[in-house]
Amino acid sequence: MSRRSDTAAGMAKQVAGQTVGRVEAIWRYPVKSMLGESLEAASIGRAGLLGDRAYALWDHATGRVASAKNPRLWKTLLGFAAHCLESPQEGAGATAVAITAPDGAQGSPDGARVISSDPTVDSWLSQRLGREVSLLDQAPEGASLDQYWPEVPEREFQDVVNELVLPSGTFFDSCLIHAISTASLERLRQLEPQLDFAVERFRPNLLIRPEAGSSGFVEESWIGHSLGLGDDLRLHVNDGCPRCVVTTLGQGELPETLEILRATARHNNVVAGIRLSVTNPGEVRVGDPVTLLD
Repeated sequence: MSRRSDTAAGMAKQVAGQTVGRVEAIWRYPVKSMLGESLEAASIGRAGLLGDRAYALWDHATGRVASAKNPRLWKTLLGFAAHCLESPQEGAGATAVAITAPDGAQGSPDGARVISSDPTVDSWLSQRLGREVSLLDQAPEGASLDQYWPEVPEREFQDVVNELVLPSGTFFDSCLIHAISTASLERLRQLEPQLDFAVERFRPNLLIRPEAGSSGFVEESWIGHSLGLGDDLRLHVNDGCPRCVVTTLGQGELPETLEILRATARHNNVVAGIRLSVTNPGEVRVGDPVTLLD
């Protein structure tokens, strides 16, 4: 089945006011490019999921935000994990987070964990990363990062690094909320069964399980529409989410493999998932219905 027919299959039975799926999982990533935390519920404000990408590392040598999008310098960030110590509150500033180093698994020596408020946090991170960095909770004006484009024939850039300027006042790459469907992941597995399309590779905020009968890259049929989740949350689907080198990197128990990105390019123009903006803040919980509003 082609990309066009994959998406058409998902669109066939969807009309405004219909429940198109349910929230399967929720994730928050308190520190940019570090592993995040799975949640049962979350608050989403005008600026995105509260506590998401609240912090990032500033690399003093390059004057850039540290990001695994430039794996030549920063792929080791995906070995660190961060979680919020309290529930973030709208307008209250960044809540404290705990950061665990790759050697911070159960039974590891003391010193494998640091709190963002610790005065030694910058030196702790710099020592472990081998570069002078500072942990920031506010993005400098004009903040940017370096992104590496690997050799994927379908992409415009090949084996180059260029600059990505971040949305003003944020540590997001481009969008406030990112979602992907279980149907998209399953379709990729059907097309390339030898590859592990684990959802964690795609680092979404929301994993949505479509209603029975939907298949293919179904969430792309929601582009241009609004989605209702829970009682009040309303999200607008802006566009599909083009994937980057981060999907190919090792993280947790997932190995590094460029074939993840190459397969996404071959079968869906490098797109997997959707990018969304917030039109009405609200709460979201695992199991909430997802309604197509217009």
